[in-house]
Amino acid sequence: MKALKYVIGGAAVGVAAVYLLGYDYLFSGISKTYLKGKSSAYIDDGKLFPGNLIATEEPELWTEDPDYNKKELPEHVIEDLKQSKTAAFVVIKNGKILHEQYWDGYHQLSQTNSFSMAKAVTVMLLGKALEEGIINTIDEKLSDFYPEFKEKQFGNEVTLKNLAQMEGGLDWDEDYNNPFLPNAKAYYGRNLVKAVFSRRFKEEPGTRYEYQSGSTQLLGFALKKALNQTLASYLSEKFWIPMGMEQNASWSTDNHGMEKTYCCIHSNARDYAKLGQLFLDDGKVGEQQILNTGFIEQMRTPTEKSEEIYGMGLWINHDNPIKHYYFLGLQGQYIIMIPEHNMVIVRTGSYSNNPKNDRGRPDQVKFLVNESVQLFQ
Repeated sequence: MKALKYVIGGAAVGVAAVYLLGYDYLFSGISKTYLKGKSSAYIDDGKLFPGNLIATEEPELWTEDPDYNKKELPEHVIEDLKQSKTAAFVVIKNGKILHEQYWDGYHQLSQTNSFSMAKAVTVMLLGKALEEGIINTIDEKLSDFYPEFKEKQFGNEVTLKNLAQMEGGLDWDEDYNNPFLPNAKAYYGRNLVKAVFSRRFKEEPGTRYEYQSGSTQLLGFALKKALNQTLASYLSEKFWIPMGMEQNASWSTDNHGMEKTYCCIHSNARDYAKLGQLFLDDGKVGEQQILNTGFIEQMRTPTEKSEEIYGMGLWINHDNPIKHYYFLGLQGQYIIMIPEHNMVIVRTGSYSNNPKNDRGRPDQVKFLVNESVQLFQ
């Protein structure tokens, strides 16, 4: 009996210490992963978090190409997609849906987690806010929106452009596996202000490229302050509705309604493809200019400090003979644009061991680009 009291007492002390040290989000993480038979975040976890609605109003289905689903994927491509636990694979060419295929019970209406593909969407919202004059210039400072950053070293220097280009100089370890690092706290915690605003800046902004979820989350906070509405509702008004998205989507939030702008839009592969088509069409849907071409060009232009692999929210590969750029999310979420072939490729799924080639770009993206162009030329 005495031993049991010690065990209970020790457990209570341990729990109290976890809360005092600010690691209480670990309990949420455990309940949403290990207790559900998962080892980390996964593409179907949207229902486990609060979220804001991204509404559509008049859905427009993709026009099917005359050769829609007439070509079978080569065996080695199917093998790659199956081994990487692909949920959806969609190919759009010349503005029409040419091929779509689903595995493991997923289908056209299945909504899966965008993970970091949402970073590019957040930058798109910045572009729209600039276009509408809600934000005056991309060089506005974060401290213009949140004066408390003036008190931090370098905090009064970081601009919205620095954050969009991943040159914010934030002290943020982009590690998805360590539960004690900031990504886990932001993902599973209840309060994004506590998770992100507490971080310091370790170097002068604009000095160096470093991919960081925290930078996009700070950009999201600035947007929220400027817009004075949820980012999901702004996304709905300016993109989801005018683009005729096929389904409502959702954007995961913390417990205070703040969108996780570095990740976590939950939508389907067909609607993800419409985001890609918007870039191929230089920001236009039909005759309507949804996002100005100049900003689109800025997003897809690689920066010098990233060594030509990253623009603003988008990854770029101009080294490959077939040039392409793309939205990229954890576990292999891709929206790939191939301008030369007027093609969009979407792949969603769970890729626990996603091999990267030079400088953080996944091998699978280049593989799918080269194979799809060859098959669907």
